[in-house]
Amino acid sequence: MPDGVAARRFTRRSRDGGRRAAFARRWRARALTGAALACSVFGIGSVLPTSMTSNLMPIGLAQAAGAAANAPGQAGRPAAPLPSMPAPPRASLPGFNPPPASPGTTASGPVRQQPARMPFYVATRGTTTIYVLGTLHVGDPADYPAKQPFRAPILGALAASPTLALELSPDELLVSQDDVSKYGVCRRDCLPGLLPEPLWRKLAFRLRGNPAALDAIKKMRPWLASLVVETYDSLSAGLQTEYGTEAQLQNVYIRTRGKIVGLETLPQQMRAFTGLSLAQQREMLAQDLVQTPAENVDDVRTLHRLWRVGDADAIAAWQAAKSEKLARDQRISDSIDNRIVYERNRRFVSRMLLIAAPNKPVFVAIGALHLGGRKGVLQLLRQHGFIVDAY
Repeated sequence: MPDGVAARRFTRRSRDGGRRAAFARRWRARALTGAALACSVFGIGSVLPTSMTSNLMPIGLAQAAGAAANAPGQAGRPAAPLPSMPAPPRASLPGFNPPPASPGTTASGPVRQQPARMPFYVATRGTTTIYVLGTLHVGDPADYPAKQPFRAPILGALAASPTLALELSPDELLVSQDDVSKYGVCRRDCLPGLLPEPLWRKLAFRLRGNPAALDAIKKMRPWLASLVVETYDSLSAGLQTEYGTEAQLQNVYIRTRGKIVGLETLPQQMRAFTGLSLAQQREMLAQDLVQTPAENVDDVRTLHRLWRVGDADAIAAWQAAKSEKLARDQRISDSIDNRIVYERNRRFVSRMLLIAAPNKPVFVAIGALHLGGRKGVLQLLRQHGFIVDAY
């Protein structure tokens, strides 16, 4: 399921009425300093139980199994050159000095903290290059060491790219909250009437320890309620929105380059959810309640570990198995994945192809759950004639 970008921000914002204005001011400040995306794709937090502290992503939160190293480059030819340390001329940009390789553990000095590996791929077709990074919209401070938040190849590719493309542009993220409220929230308590009685009772029981959250969710449409429930469980995993990959990328990129664009518009992303039928919305919410909160938290942590390892296909495989396990109605579940994952994948790639140009690399950062598998972004790029290598 896609990043409930705005949805997640809605949850966090409704947590305390008194935090609303402060959050807005803080968000605008972050936007100006390059951390805008952080509290968007994962910025919903809401009337959360005090025990909960951070959610994953309904992006396709497709989440994967198996922790494998990056897929090997295709045999029989050299891997595409990457602008990192010894890089092509275009990587030698003014003001960019790649950090030295990590010395690792030594007997005489401290252990140097390593950045998360993350799924990172280079797609080339002739002289056209697209760098693709799989992101998590929440994270842990340890994922991004202060002295070197990303691996050298990622930093080099970022410095070599005139354009950074995210799922949504920072400008659209700033106004996304209004659309979530407009399309996801009712004026009256509507959710109990939109759900079968057993499903509503199950949801109410899940939130029994948090009356404020229960009161708030009664006014949400099922698709938003689903994202909020996922957010509650993800926040429990201890991850933080300010350590989402997009925010950290912007902190690096905005100091050296400048142009940041979106691969889809806010209305397009919102329609992925608002266009779901009532049956599809119910299925989404039902899947969120199949497991206990503790089991959902374990899944969040598993996805985080897989993302740190950096294999997009392993992540896709794990998510496929998880999706099959949680589906209440497989046909409806598949239709949801098609709408909020695969249709968006195709849109992402179409936009990438419009942005990319010969000798003008573009750096793309999208949710890791969009990359791998038969219908993932990497395979779509291959179908368009690109050679895709893992780094």
